[in-house]
Amino acid sequence: MKLSIAAKFNLVFVSIFAVGFLAAGVVADRLLKQSAREETLQNARLLLEAAKSVRGYTASQIQPLLKNQMKFEFHPQSVPSYSAVENLNVILKSYPDFAYKEATLNPTNLRDKASDWEVDVIQTLRNKPDMKEFVGERDTATGHSLYIARPLQIKDPVCLSCHTTAADAPKTMVDIYGPNNGFGWKLNEVVGAQVISVPMAVPLARASSIFKTFMLSLFGVFVAVFIALNVMVHLFVTRRIKRLAFVADDVSMGKFEADEFDVKGNDEISGLGRSFNRMRTSLASALKMLEE
Repeated sequence: MKLSIAAKFNLVFVSIFAVGFLAAGVVADRLLKQSAREETLQNARLLLEAAKSVRGYTASQIQPLLKNQMKFEFHPQSVPSYSAVENLNVILKSYPDFAYKEATLNPTNLRDKASDWEVDVIQTLRNKPDMKEFVGERDTATGHSLYIARPLQIKDPVCLSCHTTAADAPKTMVDIYGPNNGFGWKLNEVVGAQVISVPMAVPLARASSIFKTFMLSLFGVFVAVFIALNVMVHLFVTRRIKRLAFVADDVSMGKFEADEFDVKGNDEISGLGRSFNRMRTSLASALKMLEE
């Protein structure tokens, strides 16, 4: 099959672009997914820090204020874990894809009871005291999920006043939650974990959207460059070569009166044109000498 220079050029250009396009797609997809995952983890860490701040504020400033009232009426707002969950629930209205829980093996408030997979996470944190954060993924009914867990460790002996035995705990608290849950805790024991999770569909959808935009933009750039290069090849190469070939055909048939080839410029084709014009002049002179 006979192909023109422009066709050969386009074939090579399209082939190179196809390989580059696929390679860029693979690399971009991987990087965007990784970036979306890291961004999600960063947002999750910010929320965990917010929960930590609320816990500290409640323990240092709210509990002392309600200490005397607790003798007559138990206020769950004085419990750091309760305050953290309630405050995070307000914040998470702006982050509906995130879920926060202070999962505990033996909680006072049964809403904090650790589920099966959370128990496994807590046990991992208990078995590795130096681990400050555990990042993992799991399959759920709604799809793949990403989570961060941080240990809930009893470091303040004051906390044990409510969690050693039911007899030592405030009666007002036992009246609300009962004597069977949230007791037997020990100092420095990891009793649970702060867990914040988000479906992987969220960061993956974000990455997919950016990926599509990037690939469409890349394809648009290719089309623009393809058109520009074809115009340039036509103006500076194929059009001039066709003109040179046309003049050469006329000369080969003895039509020396045909217009000379345009030799403007200093590129290779202009140099070829000048050489051809000299050859044409020399050939015309030689033929005239033979006729004489």
